[in-house]
Amino acid sequence: MSMAAVITGLGGWLPPKIVTNSELCETLDSTDEWIRTRTGIQERRVVTAGLSTRDIAVAAGARALKSAGESATDAVVVATTSADRLCPAVAPEVAHLLGLDTVAAFDLTSACSGFLYGLAVSAGLIAAGTAESVLFIGAEAFTTLVNPADRNTRPIFGDGGGAVVLRAGEPDRMGTLGPIDLGSDGAKADLLAIPAGGSRQRAESGGLGFDAVPTGDWYLHMSGRALYTQAVERMTQSSRTALARAGWQVEDVDWFVGHQANARIVAAVAEELELPAERVAGNIDKVGNTLAASIPLLLTDYVDQGVLRPGDRVLLAAFGAGLSWGATTLVWPELTVDSFR
Repeated sequence: MSMAAVITGLGGWLPPKIVTNSELCETLDSTDEWIRTRTGIQERRVVTAGLSTRDIAVAAGARALKSAGESATDAVVVATTSADRLCPAVAPEVAHLLGLDTVAAFDLTSACSGFLYGLAVSAGLIAAGTAESVLFIGAEAFTTLVNPADRNTRPIFGDGGGAVVLRAGEPDRMGTLGPIDLGSDGAKADLLAIPAGGSRQRAESGGLGFDAVPTGDWYLHMSGRALYTQAVERMTQSSRTALARAGWQVEDVDWFVGHQANARIVAAVAEELELPAERVAGNIDKVGNTLAASIPLLLTDYVDQGVLRPGDRVLLAAFGAGLSWGATTLVWPELTVDSFR
């Protein structure tokens, strides 16, 4: 009989450098009020010279292993859209630096939906018997891929990492992942994309070279209004599906932990689900949108504050580039975490 995937460890890490809205606006045509009212963000963490996604993933992964009381795992999965290099994947290096040499290690890229997709993949490894335990990390240094002169995208993103340890267990244990709903709509992929750098629009040595690619195409392009509508619709639908598959009613949910893309998006999804504001978790004001790291960072934050308690029923949902989305449920287990504040 296949085993369920149970969360037994949790950890998060943020780069030390804080950038406030006011600091951003010194070189950006915007204001603190404009950013706060449209996104809910007041400050974010950013990588500095010498820090990369690999370093963030190692720090978050080490904390998750400590939380689980583990020193080893059978696989390392890293969800990221800002890997150190196009090739190779960052996960094998992360595994090596954590002392987990020779274990299975790979990356997956689903942008802001990466945590939900990664949970599904990690649970699949456990259900198939490929791994008894998985260290799954969401890590991003995405501020390196945002146009520093773009007032619409630069204020939104922050860097950071969050991780969980998943272990095979009985399906009735606290911390067991519920049914996971996933979806995508590639017809709308251009709503959120970095045009250059891949095989479709690339720099060729001895050919056209970097100068042939418009500078702006190396950075994120975002159609904000269209994405807002899609995010609210898809996260709401996916949440309802996950709740139905788990046999839960909306009234059963103690905490809605939505991807921290934008405070207004999370609030709109909660309103569509008829969830009261006091059950909606959030920390985007202090960290910004950290993509695949967003949900585990928020979970770590709430456990550290003593707000998220063992036995609480949690609904997770995310939406991101692709377009892609997902949701799942779980009853929160008893965990101890290190603060990343």
